[in-house]
Amino acid sequence: MKFGKSICVLNVGGTRYAFTRDVIRDFPLRRVSRLHACASEKEVLELCDDYDRDRNEFFFDRHAQAFVLIMLYVRSGKLRFLPGVCELSFYSEMLYWGLESAHLDSCCQKRLDDRLSEVGLDGLSEEDAGVSGEEAGAEAVQARAALTGRAKWMERTRRAFEEPSSSVGAQLLASVSVIFVIVSMVMLCASTLPDWDTAKRNTVEEHRIVEAVCIGWFTAECTVRFLVARNKWDFLRRPLNIIDVIAITPYYVTMAMARAGMPGAGLGVAGVILRVLRMMRVFWLMKLARHFLGLQTLGLTLRRCYREMVMLMVFVFVAMAIYSALAQLLEHGLDLGMQNQDFASIPAAAWWVIISMTTVGYGDVYPVTVGGRVLGGMCVVSGIVLLALPITFIYHSFVQCYNELRLRSARYARSVSTEILQ
Repeated sequence: MKFGKSICVLNVGGTRYAFTRDVIRDFPLRRVSRLHACASEKEVLELCDDYDRDRNEFFFDRHAQAFVLIMLYVRSGKLRFLPGVCELSFYSEMLYWGLESAHLDSCCQKRLDDRLSEVGLDGLSEEDAGVSGEEAGAEAVQARAALTGRAKWMERTRRAFEEPSSSVGAQLLASVSVIFVIVSMVMLCASTLPDWDTAKRNTVEEHRIVEAVCIGWFTAECTVRFLVARNKWDFLRRPLNIIDVIAITPYYVTMAMARAGMPGAGLGVAGVILRVLRMMRVFWLMKLARHFLGLQTLGLTLRRCYREMVMLMVFVFVAMAIYSALAQLLEHGLDLGMQNQDFASIPAAAWWVIISMTTVGYGDVYPVTVGGRVLGGMCVVSGIVLLALPITFIYHSFVQCYNELRLRSARYARSVSTEILQ
């Protein structure tokens, strides 16, 4: 901030808050922190409704009570609705100040998700929140304006690789990456065909070139993303980046084993390890999660619903232990004259229980006694009930994650449209 006094005053709906410039620069609310990068009053007025230069006061014509709750989140890290506050109204205030529904506590997230499900995604847009398309695009422009030289280039490169929808160049890079993923998956599937070895001997050089080009692209992409990452440690901890390393490493391990004189697939333990490493390339499909909204929604839902998933696994495990013990007793332990060998042990009976509870029912294992069939019916019915109990929570979280990611994708789409028109 190259103008004004050292003390900045935020006037939100008539309520005044005073902060120093350093606090404004690192403020958790994106709209407020962007004030620090403004170099003129014109840029300031793009972020607030009015500005008093003499008092260095920024005016925001927004809901004062909602901003009080948002300030409580800034201080305590907890963001919740008040009982009498409209969920959509408060959500529009959150979007205006730069927050998302992920910042809400879990109970309030479910309230917001229910409300968004009632009105649909189009019931609340960025225009309703007071965020125009120009403002959404101006955020990235002002953030880049604060960077110079090498930092500016690194930030631009990072956005191109990490945010495929952020620009036309990023979309082209994403398209190339998807093509390489498809090519590598086609080669992986073809390598399991019976005639693959014969075809590979005839065109061995072409296969090696295609494989090397795909691996080279993935390696270069992963390396560049690591070099331009803001936090290298956070980059290494992200699941998708770990998957990238797991998918790339087998190729170099295979090359090292070939140079060590173990290129064949029939060299005992070394051959088994080699085949396992080659099959690990299937993890390349996970790279598509960066480019497709559906896979991103699935991953975000699983991350937020891990408690519900653990609860579901506990339900299934407990029921499986009970029913498998009873099935083994009824089918093998009571009637010595007609023992069902498919239920000779509890672990063997557990297979029948799991396929019955999930209503798969392969038919390879089934009870033959009256008591076993009654138990089978109870197992199927209880399986349906137990699996349905946590599904509601997971469904609501899925809808919420989908709304968030779709809204973010719409922002980037407007930004790309502006870039093309300019």
